[in-house]
Amino acid sequence: MSAPKTSSTVGARSDGPNVGTRVAAKQFAAALAADAMRIAHRPRGWLRRLIPVVRITLLTTMVVVLACAGAMLWVLNGIPLKVRETSDAPSILVEAADATPLGRVGSLGDAVPRAAIPDILVKAVLSIEDRRFFNHFGVDLRGIARATYSNWSAGGIVEGGSTLTQQLAKLQLVGNDRNLGRKFREALLALWLETTLSKDEILTRYMNAVYLGAGVYGMSAAARHYFDKDLRDINLAEAAMLAGLIQAPTRFNPITNPEAARVRAGLVLDAMVDEKFIDRTSASAAKAQPATVRSSSRTEPATSWFSDWIARHEFPKVAGTMTRPMRVRTSLDRKLQGIAERIVTHNLDSDGKRLGASQAALVALRPDGSVVAMVGGRDYSTSQFNRAVDARRQPGSTFKVFVFYAALRQGYRAEDVIDASPISIKSWRPENYGGQVFGKLTLADAFAQSANTAAIRLALDVGLPNVVSAARELGLTSPLSEVPSMALGANEVSLLDLTTAFASIRAGRPRHEAWGITAFGPEGSGLRHVGAPSGPARELAHGQELTKLLQRVVTSGTGRGASLADGSAAGKTGTSQDYRDAWFVGFSKELVVGVWVGNDDGTPMKHVTGGSLPATIWREFVSAATPELGAPSGPMPVSTEASSEPEFADGSSSNQCDARACAAAFSSFRASDCTYQPYAGPRRMCELRTSIMMAPPPIARASAASTSSCNVDDCASRFRSFDAATCTYQPHGGGPRLTCDIGGRD
Repeated sequence: MSAPKTSSTVGARSDGPNVGTRVAAKQFAAALAADAMRIAHRPRGWLRRLIPVVRITLLTTMVVVLACAGAMLWVLNGIPLKVRETSDAPSILVEAADATPLGRVGSLGDAVPRAAIPDILVKAVLSIEDRRFFNHFGVDLRGIARATYSNWSAGGIVEGGSTLTQQLAKLQLVGNDRNLGRKFREALLALWLETTLSKDEILTRYMNAVYLGAGVYGMSAAARHYFDKDLRDINLAEAAMLAGLIQAPTRFNPITNPEAARVRAGLVLDAMVDEKFIDRTSASAAKAQPATVRSSSRTEPATSWFSDWIARHEFPKVAGTMTRPMRVRTSLDRKLQGIAERIVTHNLDSDGKRLGASQAALVALRPDGSVVAMVGGRDYSTSQFNRAVDARRQPGSTFKVFVFYAALRQGYRAEDVIDASPISIKSWRPENYGGQVFGKLTLADAFAQSANTAAIRLALDVGLPNVVSAARELGLTSPLSEVPSMALGANEVSLLDLTTAFASIRAGRPRHEAWGITAFGPEGSGLRHVGAPSGPARELAHGQELTKLLQRVVTSGTGRGASLADGSAAGKTGTSQDYRDAWFVGFSKELVVGVWVGNDDGTPMKHVTGGSLPATIWREFVSAATPELGAPSGPMPVSTEASSEPEFADGSSSNQCDARACAAAFSSFRASDCTYQPYAGPRRMCELRTSIMMAPPPIARASAASTSSCNVDDCASRFRSFDAATCTYQPHGGGPRLTCDIGGRD
């Protein structure tokens, strides 16, 4: 009996601790749960106060996030996602006929990679513009605070707080508006750029986009313009001068303000010393030998009305849009241009004040329409407005050439007698110059004496629509209102447009077009040659009779002041109402020249007529320019004598050249002796010879094509030289005309 008791006692001792632990744990858990329930149901003041704070914090965070998102959407609205490499459109280098640079039109930019930007230039720019560029995130709060303190201490703006990133945003994305909204967008865009581009990318884009004066964008273009150097080759002094330009490109331009540029470069060198980019010895050496300007004629801005006309009016016709800097060879003769400028200036200086004339314009063309000289006013540096191209004035009696040409087309002859007696149209009673009264006059006399009454009657007789048609036949493109006063030049025209119409008479071909580009191409590569614009191939009807009328104006009419020693002058005078405009437009054997004299504000001159000062300028220019042209480019249209065929040095005659191919290749080609007039020097032989084995040239096939075989609208928009009559165009590289095969009409 004793053994079981012993066993039971031992078992109770071993299980006791485990049971006690479990019981204690349960009791503890129950106590915690009870306490938690009591706490949960017992209100606490601090918890009630905490809940609104949390709610406000969350709401504020959401508002801030939404505000930031809205701000970024506002900032990025209309902003291109791809940042441009450079800041402006490519420029055009304009050259004269002899390849001499006339200057550059448009901004000069030259984007280069980061590897091409020397470290010394980077250090110079960072020292003076953004010392903490590699340490900030697009907006430098420390720099803003420093600039604010410096400006406050100086009592004015002496330091800016914008970073390079902010400046890049302003240059390429925001613009230069001076307002708080622009600064805010600039700052936010700087943050965006920093997340989009690396520091090196931002620096490179900035170096290629920053404006440095004289139409130059980017450090590489500036090195070419100011020092005629590749950017890699600049030294410390030149780098400091380029960096100094950033703050005020005009004020620190080393060409126009060399002393200010040197002082500014010295400040840049001192800043580089402060940043420990260079030592004081190097800075002192650079100050002792400052950068020397060596400007290049190929980067200088163009300063002529002709260059502006080429870039704005002519180049888009042959090249359309462009993405690279271009080089354009033109027809301008530098000798003739110098003569034109000298004569216009001399006459205005000597007689302008006395006669109340402050401005004049002159444009000179070869008979093929190529412009060899253009003067758009008295002084280009004072006024760049081109009075030869962009000004529209009443031509006065010079418009009568279209009235009398319309009469010739309607069957009138020079010897026909017309009524020149006084005329009244409702309340309008036009008078002749000086109050002259005429009776019956021949057509030739009425034209030579510029009888207004005869011109009005003639215009009404042939019909005003026919007068407009005659003007269009001669190539006048200005808008024309069909009113009786149009016979006296009531419609406004430009000098170039009117002179081009006279070139049609001189060439004996309808619808001539003035032109000035002979070749073009991307800068640094070859040039693509351009032929003259192609007009109708037919001869101008009544061209010889019209020329005789114009010659008589000079020999015995109102244009005697334009008479030349060789008697070849032909032209027409014109004077608008109250002597506001005075014109003489005409031609000689070699040149077609138009001259206008007047005032920009339309103030009447002191009895200046087309036969006075304009005729004098015309005569002096043609007399001085003709010896510089060499041999004549072709006979006057009035000449009816057949030329004998000259023999060449090898004994062959001119009929062995391919007249058709030569005529297509050279606008000044003369079939009588198989020669053409180059843009400089004497006439040359066309060496395109006919071969009996040669296939018919494309123009022969093209001339047989009708306009129904091609799409005239598409061809005309594609090729400047397109001729709808034959459906052909002149290739840029010369040679015979080709058929336009762009589609066909339905």
